[in-house]
This record gives sequence, structure tokens and C-alpha cells, in this order.
Amino acid sequence: MNMNLNGKRILVLTDNYFEESEVIYTIYRLREEEAEVVVAAPGKSPLTGKNHMHPFPVDASVDNISSESFDGVVIPGGFAPDLLRRSGRVLDLVREFNEQEKPIAAVCHGGWVLISAGIVNGRKATSVSAIRDDMVNAGVNFLDEPVVVDSNLITSRVPADMGPWMKAIIKAFIER
Repeated sequence: MNMNLNGKRILVLTDNYFEESEVIYTIYRLREEEAEVVVAAPGKSPLTGKNHMHPFPVDASVDNISSESFDGVVIPGGFAPDLLRRSGRVLDLVREFNEQEKPIAAVCHGGWVLISAGIVNGRKATSVSAIRDDMVNAGVNFLDEPVVVDSNLITSRVPADMGPWMKAIIKAFIER
């Protein structure tokens, strides 16, 4: 079995006010495994993280992205998911990845995008505690665990859970 992600194309969706640690760690960790990572956003580049550390470039607009061109999608948190869930194209992409049974990973407030895409009802998932009620009200069987895997859905709570979350993401892409 291939032990890295060479040949895999992974989409990272983000927007302004992203959680820097979740975006940057995700990108570098996936690239360490030799995945091709494309960062896309609904708006113009560069983006500003929630801690205003530095301007952050994106590779593409979501308007120019096709789910067919990627093996899966990752949605880091921060406040960016609140902007992402307002984009019809972002929600369409997430639904397409789900219909294609490709890995969809979300951490922290990323669950908001999953809720707005309508793909969590009846599924097991986790998130940051601040949106737990939103997740439960959307029909999630909420588990307060570092990482929850339900078929193609891989969710996590906070930056402290990034290690187990990334291991689950990498495993999902290797097994796909």
C-alpha cells in the first residue's frame, strides 16, 4: 500500500479570518506526504487570518474549481467557515465531494460549512464546542472526541486535536 499521498490532489477551502494554525499546519502536513494542495477561496487573494499574522495567498477562486479534479476537500476553521457557508459555489462543491464519496475533513468552525451544505443529518461528527448546538440541531450525532470519522466525513474539534485529525485524513486518502 502507498504510504504517502503522492498523486493525490487535495482542495483546502478557506476565507478571511481563518485559523492560521489549522490552515498552515494542514497545508504543510499534506505536502509533507507529497500531496498536491490547492487553496481556494470565494474572494480575492491574499486573505487575512483571524490573528492578522500575515497576508495569505490563495491558489484559485472556488468559481474555477471542479470537484472532479480533486481527491477530497479540507475545511479548516476560525471564522472563515462563516464566510464560506455564504458561498453557493462552496456549498455545491462540498455536496459534490459528498456525492462522490470523497474525503471531506472539517475542524473547529468548519462544521458550519457541512451544516449549510446539508450533509450532516444522521451522521457522527464533532466540532468546536461553540457550534455544538448548531451541529446537533442539524441532526449530527455529536461526539466530543478529538477526531470522528463517519464514512467519508472526518471532523475534529480544535487546533490541539490537529495531530489525530491529520492522521485520520492521511489514512482516508491512502485508503481511497
